[in-house]
Amino acid sequence: MSIIIIDAPRASLSRISLLFAFVMALGCSDRSSANVPNDAPGEDAISASYSAGSTIQAEAYSSKSDLNPKTENNNTTIGFFDGGTWLCFNDVDMTGVTGLDLQMAAANTGGIFSVRLDGGSGTEIGRYTVSTSTGGWGSWQTRTMSLSPASGMHSLCLRGESGAGILNLDWMKLNGSHASTPVGATVPFFSYEAEAGRLGGGAAVVSLTSPPTTRYSSPALESSGHAYVRLNATNQYVEWTNDTGKDIRFINVRASIPDTSDGKGQTATLDLYVNGSFRQALTLSSKQTWGYEGTSDSQYNSETQRPSDGNPRTFFDDVHAFISGAAVPSGATIRLQKSASNAAAFYYIDVVDLEAPPAPLGPPSNSLSIQSDCGAAPNDASKDNSAAIQNCINRAKSEGKSLWIPQGTFFVKTQGGLNANGITIQGAGMWYSTIYRNRNLPNVDGSGNPQPLGAIFNLTSCTVRNFALDSNAASRAQIDGAGGAMDTTGTNWLAEGIWTQHTMSGFWASGSGGTVRNSRLTSVWADGININNVSNGGTVGKDLTVQNNFVRGTGDDAIAINSVDWNDINGTRVQYTAMSNAKVSNNTSIAPWGGKGVAIYGGGGHEVKNNYMSDTARYIGLGVGKFGANGSNLTSATVSGNTIVRCGGNAYVQNQPAMHIGYGGDGHETGRIENAAVTGNTILDALYNGVAFSESFGTLFQSNRIEHPGFDGIVISPNFYPAPNGSAQIKDNTLTKLNSGRVAYRNNSSGFSATFGGNNW
Repeated sequence: MSIIIIDAPRASLSRISLLFAFVMALGCSDRSSANVPNDAPGEDAISASYSAGSTIQAEAYSSKSDLNPKTENNNTTIGFFDGGTWLCFNDVDMTGVTGLDLQMAAANTGGIFSVRLDGGSGTEIGRYTVSTSTGGWGSWQTRTMSLSPASGMHSLCLRGESGAGILNLDWMKLNGSHASTPVGATVPFFSYEAEAGRLGGGAAVVSLTSPPTTRYSSPALESSGHAYVRLNATNQYVEWTNDTGKDIRFINVRASIPDTSDGKGQTATLDLYVNGSFRQALTLSSKQTWGYEGTSDSQYNSETQRPSDGNPRTFFDDVHAFISGAAVPSGATIRLQKSASNAAAFYYIDVVDLEAPPAPLGPPSNSLSIQSDCGAAPNDASKDNSAAIQNCINRAKSEGKSLWIPQGTFFVKTQGGLNANGITIQGAGMWYSTIYRNRNLPNVDGSGNPQPLGAIFNLTSCTVRNFALDSNAASRAQIDGAGGAMDTTGTNWLAEGIWTQHTMSGFWASGSGGTVRNSRLTSVWADGININNVSNGGTVGKDLTVQNNFVRGTGDDAIAINSVDWNDINGTRVQYTAMSNAKVSNNTSIAPWGGKGVAIYGGGGHEVKNNYMSDTARYIGLGVGKFGANGSNLTSATVSGNTIVRCGGNAYVQNQPAMHIGYGGDGHETGRIENAAVTGNTILDALYNGVAFSESFGTLFQSNRIEHPGFDGIVISPNFYPAPNGSAQIKDNTLTKLNSGRVAYRNNSSGFSATFGGNNW
């Protein structure tokens, strides 16, 4: 892989947003008529992507035939439309567009032009006849026409149909209204990428600049944005301006400091400044980072705590704290600086999250407090509160009350987990109330064998909200203390407002009618949210919902729909009901270092919509298929409106794509994948291929936008993703910014049948 280091300080850049502006490539030719009008107020020839309500300058075209510009009075117009000429504008969201206002001049009558999608010969959605002159080529009027409904991103084109001298064009406005659908989670914090901050003292940006050619990791590959800032000398810093409009009281830092020679890690402080004045020292740790994969195939994709094995991964951890003193007002600067007292050899800063948390909640009525009613003691790592909390759960159930977790960190050492059925468990807020599993490490029995760990909570038909879960696990191995956070099943369960860190998994959940929403998962060892049909003794996974969650830095899939067909348990094959009607919407998945952003593994009737995923380190961004030999077939799924940025990876040296549809990819080319409708998705800056198809049937791949893939755009049957058979409709898609020598579409299979129409590439 290629990594670039930038030492010069950067100009101030605003905070990262999960809504992206796509800047159009502008042309610079055309001829027009005399007496050119001035531009309409507020118009700009350089525009972001367009949608209903936008005004598009004629000279901002993306492609054209034999048309010419003319500039007078600092305004450029396009003419001279004849039959067969055309003018196209890329990146137009047609959702909600009902018609056009055209600022035009026409000296002749009877000329006809059409409006088309995705090329001058594309689908016609409107036609206009110039029945009256505007008064000559020097007279400009606004004419209005209606359009047939369309949706999604397209190239919008005007085409002369018949006549000579049909019109000259100054600008056009997209009429209608577009209640834009947000992509990703709506979160209460603001993320600032380190590489977008101001650097000082010799701090450097380290960025990934080309796809990895090895199967191993690097800090740049595992960072969000595939870039971080390196502080490795006294007085180096990175800072940001608080432009949130809020008084900030809380900070989360995703960062890396060095391991120790024995692999046990260290803690070290890093100074926080506000408006150039020292505010506090944050404590960072490498005790839960830096695993080593070694060099052999048998070691790959596992990890030890031995630095001598080589090939490290899992570089970044999250640490958070309330900011000391007064809240940081809007317009103030927040700086992370390596001062003389900060002893780590280096600090790699990936991203900070700033927020203004609400006041802590108070106990609800008719509840039992684990502290005042049941004797749990907060903020004492020597205490094991497992028995006190379990007894409180049992009392709450028998007395018909809810369970209250007050402010503080309550340590538990439980091996099998805390068990609850049919109750509500709630805390003062994810910033205030924490249950922390604190195992003695290594986690072994008297004979030195690793002890299996259950989840911290094993829940059936419960509601849980407004607290955090954490643990001291040093890897995903049992010997290092890894166990799940919440294993859930039952009916109509709910988890909301939960912040999970350092556990094996965040949510491992089955049952029917359950929901995970408005939760935060950072630095989790394996899956973030895995909804399935096997968790906690369950056998079904029906009508489960994952909505508006933020997941960053997972060691396996950030979010997965995981339908299991069978498991062999103690020599007996157990069958499960295939999952149905899962809904995964408006979630954000960033920088999973050991899995996919979002994965669909079997079942049917699923909807995966309006999710944002970025910066996978090794694997596919969004996968549509099945898992393993014992996974359920996929019978149908709707995948729409998702945004996939800088995804794909080189796990097992496979050049994995940003999006994959079909079986396999995990060494198991078995089962059947069919009836996936993959529409209106955006795939940007894929590390390798944009989209790969393996064997799958009846796929509709329509109105998707692919921009600047590292390799090819759409590939059927690439290496490691075989498609001996299959079928798909591939239509109305847009693909731009191919690298030199790459192709928009490639089919390596004689048995996969693809039909096309309306694609723009």
